[in-house]
Amino acid sequence: MSDRPKTRLYLITPPKIEDLDLFAKSLREVIEVGDVACLQLRLKEAADAEVLAAAAAIFPMAQDLGVACLVNDRADLAKLAGADGVHIGQSDGTVAQARKQVGKDGVIGVTCHDSRHFAMEAAEAGADYVAFGAFFDTATKVAPARANLDILSWWQEIMEIPCVAIGGITPDNGADLVKAGADFLAVSAGVWSWPAGPVAASAAFNEMFETCA
Repeated sequence: MSDRPKTRLYLITPPKIEDLDLFAKSLREVIEVGDVACLQLRLKEAADAEVLAAAAAIFPMAQDLGVACLVNDRADLAKLAGADGVHIGQSDGTVAQARKQVGKDGVIGVTCHDSRHFAMEAAEAGADYVAFGAFFDTATKVAPARANLDILSWWQEIMEIPCVAIGGITPDNGADLVKAGADFLAVSAGVWSWPAGPVAASAAFNEMFETCA
């Protein structure tokens, strides 16, 4: 491994949160046992009010524990939600538009699928990180592209801003992504639907990061 910082967990919420109080309790336990750098609130089917209610219930707690909180897709909601930034896809507007909403200190991440071109464009436009994937089969969303490990290694060689690996990642399959150069592993079902439970998954990811460092 290089002398780059240890890979960390980029946690994505489940697509639906049925009970905010219960979820907040589980989230706290996941954060406390693992090494969670970032939390993305990703409720694509929810109304704006639901997204804001979820943010109010979980962001302050996560931020108090040192976790950066982002909203998926919507830079306008990120600002209203008190988020630290936004994660945008290729159809969610430009980095410049997002920057106007989240401010100069806000975090902006961009989905780049398996495209080196998209990633270079995002970096040049001022994105704070790029996300590549899907690397594995995922039930969380329909992935338009399948990425190869070499895109992570390529990125590490030429760029300073971090890269995130996403798509079907679990404690069982993530080590190769870490070794290839992923700065963060973005995980949803690999934590929340892990057979041994979310806390066990968070601990297992943390062990993997330590082992691969």
